[in-house]
Amino acid sequence: MAFRGPKVWLWRWRRNPLKRRADTVESWVVLGVWALTVLAGVLAGLATAGSVENGLARERVEWRPLVGRLTEQAPGKASASASSSGDQVWAKVGWTGPDGSGHTGQVRVGPGSAVGTPVTVWTDRQGRLVTQPATAAQARLRASLVGGLAGVGAATLPLAGGRVLRGRLERRRVDQWDTDWARFATLWGRSTG
Repeated sequence: MAFRGPKVWLWRWRRNPLKRRADTVESWVVLGVWALTVLAGVLAGLATAGSVENGLARERVEWRPLVGRLTEQAPGKASASASSSGDQVWAKVGWTGPDGSGHTGQVRVGPGSAVGTPVTVWTDRQGRLVTQPATAAQARLRASLVGGLAGVGAATLPLAGGRVLRGRLERRRVDQWDTDWARFATLWGRSTG
């Protein structure tokens, strides 16, 4: 293992007679890429999280529970163990929408539920069947997760662009080394190729 010496902070911006123009350009590219990566990630994450949370809050306001009734016998056999274990089956239910029109749909109910059993259904403003809206705590969690994923996804773009740019700078630096080495080798009377 090689001895590296003490860590020097901000070494890319220190004055050094051996520092080339390419080193200065690379230092600013690194700084710009990191700043853009953090900025893009944070802004995209916050915007997405806010949008998701607002959408879920709108659902909580607009979606309403109604009482519907089973229109057919639910499949399976009714038992105390099925209801305590949370087993549910799909069954057809009917309900009256806010405008007085009749609707039908499929909901999850306990096995063996009889025709006419009251069931809570959630509907939107038009009376269409929807799922139960997320609670405020669930909405915050979902918004945080989706916002985090969006932030990470948005941050990868400038980070990948910076990697490509640094790769090009590195190739250019190696080509410059080859050119300089060939020039000095001819001064020493040696061939490099």
